[in-house]
Amino acid sequence: MKRENFSYFLPEKLIAQHPLKNREESRLLVLDKKTGKIEHKKFKDIIDYLNKGDCLVLNDTKVIPARLFGNRVGKEESIEILLLKRMEDNLWETLVKPGKKARPGHIIEFGGGVLKGEVLSIGEDGTRIIKFEYKGIFEEILDSLGEMPLPPYITEVLEDKDRYQTVYSKHKGSAAAPTAGLHFTNELLNEIRDKGVNIAYITLHVGLGTFRPVKVDNILEHHMHSEYYNIPEEAANIINKSRENGGKIISVGTTSTRTLETVSDENGKIIPKSGWTDIFIYPGYRFKIIDRLITNFHLPESTLLMLVSALATQERILDAYKIAVEEEYRFFSFGDAMFIK
Repeated sequence: MKRENFSYFLPEKLIAQHPLKNREESRLLVLDKKTGKIEHKKFKDIIDYLNKGDCLVLNDTKVIPARLFGNRVGKEESIEILLLKRMEDNLWETLVKPGKKARPGHIIEFGGGVLKGEVLSIGEDGTRIIKFEYKGIFEEILDSLGEMPLPPYITEVLEDKDRYQTVYSKHKGSAAAPTAGLHFTNELLNEIRDKGVNIAYITLHVGLGTFRPVKVDNILEHHMHSEYYNIPEEAANIINKSRENGGKIISVGTTSTRTLETVSDENGKIIPKSGWTDIFIYPGYRFKIIDRLITNFHLPESTLLMLVSALATQERILDAYKIAVEEEYRFFSFGDAMFIK
């Protein structure tokens, strides 16, 4: 299965640089995965596709100010670090630019020495394990020194940092937002509850596994990075009861999808647990639990595009993307949404 088969043409002007003023006013492309039929709606119309007894599954992770700028002790060159995941209290897996400036044994300081990090090792994928030293509370230091880790295709300054968080974000730990959820408002969620739709909150801290590019020609050779997830017992019960009673399971985002498919057994039952997942979903995969998916428009040749292609077929997804380009939908993190029903 070739990476190039998941490519498509996207004019640069369609890459959304900022969020809309009103979250739920984003456009919504509705794709019927069985027939290929396409409808054009507003995101707030999503409620019309949700029925009493269905279950909406949301990822309540919260993005941390994971981008740090510092320099090697005694050197003036700037070094950028992206915190990917916490291995232990003061031990983090990171991405570093430029990598050649961060070798094992190098000490990097931030904020004039308020925070220091020693590079311990380099992973096969180029990640660095860094041990941090500081006085006080790490999260408070990070809030002071860190920046919101916006994707590189967003070049404009984000004035309101909360717009790169979902309204239901709760558990800190992500290096990127679960962007499908950015379209929801509290008002819309209340309307969905009032309709009798069940809502379950799970957690997956978004890291390198979600946005790492596929570099191999044969996608079967691609290795996903592991990301931490947690399925509370309450969420598992809500999802399982909804399914037992005939409700549809609607996953909000590829992160929720990967988490649910990781913990589901072959009969589609969710088990409450926490752990690490490196699941890679691509065409040919048999979904065990999710029925429908709310998602954004994804980068060409990305694992996320491969995941949605597994749900609705590669042909229908690429056809929908072609139409989205023609209709000038807004793409990527701050862009419009797609509902695969």
